[in-house]
Amino acid sequence: MSRSILVVDDDQSLRELLRLHLSSAGYDVRTASDGIEAGYAVLKSPPDLIITDVNMPHMDGYQFVEALKSDKSLPPIPVIFLTSLEEPDRGKQLGAVGYITKPVRADKLLAKVAEHLPGGGTYPIG
Repeated sequence: MSRSILVVDDDQSLRELLRLHLSSAGYDVRTASDGIEAGYAVLKSPPDLIITDVNMPHMDGYQFVEALKSDKSLPPIPVIFLTSLEEPDRGKQLGAVGYITKPVRADKLLAKVAEHLPGGGTYPIG
């Protein structure tokens, strides 16, 4: 069974690009367009990893992760922030396991995901 990843970004083309790269590597990928939609997706079926944009309408990535961490009924889920600007201190305070900067390179994306979901795809990454 492949490991699941939730990709959260308000940019539809970027969500689709990330879904394509991750699916091709064997991961089960779901997407959400903002933190609110992502919250419902996590409550319905918690993923093994979340990749979330920082700047989104309605609820930014930091607010989304704060809400997740405050819900003690959820299992711990590693989070990777996706952003144009690295703000490692804020992310670390929230328990983020890493950052991926835009523009996203497929090799860096897959390497960062593999750090936190080793052997997670249905076939080898790379």
